[in-house]
Amino acid sequence: MPARPDAVAALPAAPGVYRFRDGGGRVLYVGRATHLRSRVGSYWGDLRDRRHLRRMVGRVARIEALECDSVHEAAWAERNLLERSLPPWNRIAGGLEVPVRIRLDASPDAPRLDVVSDPRPGPDVRLFGPYLGARRVRAAVSGLGRVYPLAHAGAAGSAAARELARARGGRDTPVPELAAALTAVLAREPAAVAAAVAALSARRDAAAQAQAYEAAARLQEEIEALRWVVAPQRVTAAEGRADGDVTGWTGEVLVRLRIRGGRVRDWDQEPCTRASPGTRAPAGWGPFLRRNAELAARLAALPVT
Repeated sequence: MPARPDAVAALPAAPGVYRFRDGGGRVLYVGRATHLRSRVGSYWGDLRDRRHLRRMVGRVARIEALECDSVHEAAWAERNLLERSLPPWNRIAGGLEVPVRIRLDASPDAPRLDVVSDPRPGPDVRLFGPYLGARRVRAAVSGLGRVYPLAHAGAAGSAAARELARARGGRDTPVPELAAALTAVLAREPAAVAAAVAALSARRDAAAQAQAYEAAARLQEEIEALRWVVAPQRVTAAEGRADGDVTGWTGEVLVRLRIRGGRVRDWDQEPCTRASPGTRAPAGWGPFLRRNAELAARLAALPVT
């Protein structure tokens, strides 16, 4: 096995996507990581269940990476790139997670929060997402339902539903208030997210103290799922966003992300002695592009030998 290249040490201890190129510039593999430095470095160690990649590692001449703000964002970036083009050493186009949306129906009689794969519009309906991982998103919705029992607060609920809502503190809370609280969480408002996580954490701790360990484990799963749902994620948006390119430049390297149909579908980087007239970082993209252009410049100076 070749020695671990110096480029690995230049990678951040952060989530992101990475790709390997051969000496001719051909993309060999695209992957995602919770911890880029550790994950990429593992290819020059014991590959264990990935031994089929050993021949590929000997052909890697360059490492490229995009640092993301969350593991969820990295998962979307990997999916988008692999749906467009499947490199020879990747096996699955787009990953294993199923894309879904969260549907908030604030109708007075039958309000509800659920997970849908086929969004259905309605007069009191608001859609959030898309998100990756139906099972994880359902766990997040389950946790939100504990804190904000919207489904049990409607006027048309059964006696049992009304009693359950009362026990959860939702029967005396108007539907619009519960819907507004859920909207704030799903819109990633920091105070709202912190309050929801704190409420679930208090329930988890109470369950553990009562030695209800299965319930505590379920609540912990819901907390982790909620954090996945509300994590920063810009590389995939609802359909309708205009197509375009966003670019960042530093250290004589230009990084370009191509947005098509609301999704980052392509990622290019190339030598560039100065920022081109079209270089732009729209609102929300500035920090992402700056740090990734800096990362690209560091990695360009450290080819794999």
